Amino acid sequence: MVKMTGGQALAKSLYREGVRVIFGLPGVQLYHMMDGLYDEPGIRFITVRHEQATAYMADGYARASGEIGTALMVPGPGLLNASAGVSTAYSASSPVLVVCGQIERDEIGGDRGMLHEVNDQLDAIRPVTKWAHRIMDPAEVPEAVHQAFYHLKNGRPRPVEIEIPPETLAEVADVELLEPEAPRPAAAGKEQIEAAATALAGASNPLIWAGGGVISAQGTEALTKLAEFLQAPVVTTAEGKGAISDHHPLALGALWLRNDTIAREQFGHDVILAVGTRLVTSQWLDGQQVVQIDVDPEEIGRHYENTLRVEGDARLTMEELLAALSAKTQAKADRTTEVAEQKAQRSEDIIKVEPQGELLEAVRRAMPEDSILISGMTQMGYYSRAHYPVYEPRTFITSSYSGNLGYAYPTALGAKVAQPDKAVVCLSGDGGFMFNSQEMSTAVAHNINVVVVVFNDNAYGNVKRDQVNQFNGRTIGVELHNPDFVKLAEAYGAKGFVANGPAELEATLKKALTLEAPVLIEVPVGPMPSPFFKAP
Repeated sequence: MVKMTGGQALAKSLYREGVRVIFGLPGVQLYHMMDGLYDEPGIRFITVRHEQATAYMADGYARASGEIGTALMVPGPGLLNASAGVSTAYSASSPVLVVCGQIERDEIGGDRGMLHEVNDQLDAIRPVTKWAHRIMDPAEVPEAVHQAFYHLKNGRPRPVEIEIPPETLAEVADVELLEPEAPRPAAAGKEQIEAAATALAGASNPLIWAGGGVISAQGTEALTKLAEFLQAPVVTTAEGKGAISDHHPLALGALWLRNDTIAREQFGHDVILAVGTRLVTSQWLDGQQVVQIDVDPEEIGRHYENTLRVEGDARLTMEELLAALSAKTQAKADRTTEVAEQKAQRSEDIIKVEPQGELLEAVRRAMPEDSILISGMTQMGYYSRAHYPVYEPRTFITSSYSGNLGYAYPTALGAKVAQPDKAVVCLSGDGGFMFNSQEMSTAVAHNINVVVVVFNDNAYGNVKRDQVNQFNGRTIGVELHNPDFVKLAEAYGAKGFVANGPAELEATLKKALTLEAPVLIEVPVGPMPSPFFKAP
């Protein structure tokens, strides 16, 4: 044991568990935590301009790297400001560690109006965390951090929170530091794998429905091998884009934004293998047998009754499933021609609209194949979920079902910190970008060279179109007064450009990706048609 403050114990424990970057905003209850970080030069501290960005950046870091993202903030309003980002990480099954201060130890639960008090803060954050814990004794810090990483590295990855009062961070105690937590993934049981293998071996035309759980489990290779053995086409959710390369002949791309027909009777898929997906769009199925592989037992069969349960780590379970299939039957005959025809039919049927299509194609042409795209909650972002080709895992990031404006730019910054050698591009609307435009200051201060493309229609465009269409042209609350975006970028010390139309966007984006600086590209646009429904 070594004598140290709680703040020093926390910093040393985080470093031992593998934390190398913290996105944070320091404040009064965290002074001794910050002092502990001063003695840990191996941890990079990135100061943000709003607590919301701490969690968004930690989420982007986690999803782009596969490592744990860490966010630090003061209690009360600091944590509540960050909660939108924590909620996004929760919806996307992203492993984010939230380290939060607390009010004075003896005042917790008193509800007396202490600075930053929320009574009770743990209750406020529990709905969007997998595990939350308060540390009251500095000697308990290593064990609490170790427990946090156990939850982060095992089972379904989701945020966890630890919170510490200022006295606990300041007090000196005998502290025993621990060895880091190791992940303990496990495949599904043999009985479940055998049942799944029997169902798939007997299928004449199986379909694989892959979600973000494949990527979380590093299961891309296992999924591809399993698809090739079954000669089963693969469709992905938005979070699962990159689980199989869109170059692969068995890849059908992503699910449509509304009412996908892939599992309908016309395509004849008799068994659906769902891997690492909540299968929330199960209403698109036509009554088939579903074999659902998921690490979260609560998700299996939640949305669809005719489900065969296979509970385990996606990668290990697919590897065991392939071994069981190989023992039962030979690999299926080549079906790539048939799948190509099916893909061509889907390409004809899917809703395609302009100018979204040409603008998105320009973005894809300008970006290297291993670039990371963050799709904001904007009309271009919606469109990219169905239409943007992805070739590698962890290169397409969405807000999942959280669906919140403002997440895209800070999330992109976190992704770039995780992958500094890859191009990172953020698609944003003018409305969503202004939620966190102040983080351009963070980008410049810390040399985080993200390119944000702001599609500017001077409105909350999706809402405006829906109001026009549904309420006889009447609109309210959707018109925006924006700054000069180029001047705004330049005021922060970033680069700013305007690109009119797809050709200019492609050329400007290619140029931007060669600059060693944060860049904003404004693309003026007018009203856009719905990416969800065909025009009447």
